[in-house]
Amino acid sequence: MRFLEAALERALGKSTVRIEHAAALSGGCIHDARRLVTSEGEFFAKWSRDAPADIFVNEACGLEALREVGAALVIPRVLAASEPVDGQPAFLILEYLPPAPPGQGHDRENLGRGLATLHRASAPQFGFPSPTYCGSTWQDNRSGESWTEFYRDRRLRPMVRSLADQGRCSAGDLVVYERLMSRLDDLLPGHPTPALIHGDLWSGNVLWTERGPGLVDPACAYADREMEFGITTLFGGLEGSALSAYEEAWPLPPGWRDRNPLYQLYHLLNHAVLFGGHYGEEARRIAIRYVGR
Repeated sequence: MRFLEAALERALGKSTVRIEHAAALSGGCIHDARRLVTSEGEFFAKWSRDAPADIFVNEACGLEALREVGAALVIPRVLAASEPVDGQPAFLILEYLPPAPPGQGHDRENLGRGLATLHRASAPQFGFPSPTYCGSTWQDNRSGESWTEFYRDRRLRPMVRSLADQGRCSAGDLVVYERLMSRLDDLLPGHPTPALIHGDLWSGNVLWTERGPGLVDPACAYADREMEFGITTLFGGLEGSALSAYEEAWPLPPGWRDRNPLYQLYHLLNHAVLFGGHYGEEARRIAIRYVGR
């Protein structure tokens, strides 16, 4: 792990940093993730020789964007991020966030209020300064003025195309998805304000730390804030008192729950591309619900 020690030496301005122990961490399914106990303190690191070359550099951009908002959420500080260089794997090193002590309650209300603060961060257009990854799926974040155009062309259409390329999308399904995408102007809000979203906010990316609720593994974009709730309503992460606190801080627009499956659709299609299984059929049912067979 000399490449991690060298990166920490550069980041900390130290001549020598020794990794004394590297404890494997559970929860990740793509990369090697470790808690590093070093001569200069504890850090979190993950790396991969098989992941896209820019995945960690772009993840670092997302984390920095979240941190800059200054919300009452714990966003880990980035110490180093790199693409593969001279035989070393791509890697990311962050400050280590110790978990909340056993028995300490989770501050779900602060999670909801903090997320509302994040979403108030805006930009002139939809998109993000760099590509991002939702899992291992590359996300095109080139800017766009129209939200429905951005969601159709930067999110839904690439997923449908990938499914078709894998032979998991029939000609009939393609017709249904095209019909749905052609109707997004009628189905989604016409002029939402671009809001900074985490983008992959399921329960596994919410940390309950000793400093409060934290967020990791972002797939950031400036988007319709309702999109954030597509994955939370599928896989948890913001429910109950957290969602109530969010709505107290910044109520969601009327009818958001009726539109929510349209945002679940992206994540179901992505899971179908990555994992197969039942996700494709669930996505198909959502599309048919809005446009018929």
